[in-house]
Amino acid sequence: MPTPALPIGKTRRPVTQQARGVLHRVAEGAFTHERFAPTPGLADTVEHFWRVRWRLAGQPPQVQETLPHPNVHIVVEPGRMAAHGVHTGRWTTLLEGDSQAFGIKFRPGAFRGILQRPVSELADRHMPLVELFGNAAQGLADVLGHEDMGDAVEAAERFLAPRVPTPDPQALLAAHIVDSIVNDRELIAAAELAERHGLTLRALQRLFAEYVGVGPKWVIQRYRLHEAVARVLAGEPVSWAALAQDLGYFDQAHFIADFRRLVGRTPADYATAVKVQCTPTRQES
Repeated sequence: MPTPALPIGKTRRPVTQQARGVLHRVAEGAFTHERFAPTPGLADTVEHFWRVRWRLAGQPPQVQETLPHPNVHIVVEPGRMAAHGVHTGRWTTLLEGDSQAFGIKFRPGAFRGILQRPVSELADRHMPLVELFGNAAQGLADVLGHEDMGDAVEAAERFLAPRVPTPDPQALLAAHIVDSIVNDRELIAAAELAERHGLTLRALQRLFAEYVGVGPKWVIQRYRLHEAVARVLAGEPVSWAALAQDLGYFDQAHFIADFRRLVGRTPADYATAVKVQCTPTRQES
């Protein structure tokens, strides 16, 4: 049975249970999130499997917003199964009632072999799973019937194993380059990234369009903003000027503009909103 939070692949980071990029937390006790690593045979294809469940019957619907990563996801929900390309803006969804969703987060580049065309064509779009796997896609719905997450992952891997090709060398290169962006917070320019990997900037851009779905500049910027959000959520005092410099921005104004464009509010306003959300309300006696 697959096990959670295990290192996967020679250069892979461990799968942690902490989701990065979640902008608003759903009320404690009403929402659960689990992640599982794939078995070694799918480690070059799948980043991890995830499942979210929410129990909101009798409660107001709640909005969840996230900053997506440069990954394609297959998402299975009651009555709906689809492949979701990289979402270039923040992802907003309304959670209501009692339900769940099971997801497969693919390694950057790995979905190209399944899609059989440039992954950029799927950006900001979703594709019903039947268009990829035909009527056999219905077999993946079985993942929702398992109470144990490990059993659900086993069902997903049985479905995937005979249907996904081994990533080609270019897909593995794309994944390696994306990992290098995550691991090096001092990297701020796509041209520098191309030079580090022995590519021209144009060749790097073509590789990302074909295999990742978004450009290298977008990936660099997105991970810088992920880091900014993580620091705000940590609840520690933040100097916005120092953070802008730390993340490689030319000045504080450019950082604030990027943050507001993506998150929907300035860093200071977001920090205030997070503080209010996380402060328990005093019950009247």
